Formats: sequence, structure tokens, C-alpha cells
Amino acid sequence: MLKVQDIPIDEIYVPTARRKTLDEAKAAELAEDILENGLKIPIQVRQGKGRFVLAEGLHRLHACISLGEEKIPAYLVQARKF
Repeated sequence: MLKVQDIPIDEIYVPTARRKTLDEAKAAELAEDILENGLKIPIQVRQGKGRFVLAEGLHRLHACISLGEEKIPAYLVQARKF
């Protein structure tokens, strides 16, 4: 079973291909929901070279960034490279 860890946001790298799929309006809407209800589903990251690489949760990550969060709950997964 995967364990949730609090990961520093500044240690998470978002691959270029994934960044292109960001919908700012969706991230802003999600930020409002996180303010009211908290983050319900942790993001997924994999271990990279000296950093974490985002596997799933781009909009959740950007919502937390916009809220000024320094850490985000995440699952550390074994994922294939993009």
C-alpha cells in the first residue's frame, strides 16, 4: 500500500509535455475547492535525479502553488518516464 508523504513543492519537477496540458481555469477552481475542503487526493511523484518528478496531479499541484503552500501530500510511485 502506498504511503502519503508531504513533499516540498520546490523539489517537484513538472515535465514539459505535462506542463502544456495545464488549464489555468481548472487549477483556479480546484484551488477554491482545496481552500474549502482541503486536498482530498494526493498527487503522485516518482523519484528523479535529486528531485521528484510529477506523475499525476498537475492541476492539484498548481492549485496548491497558487494558495502559497510549501508542501503537498504525495504518493511516491514507480512510474515510467514520459
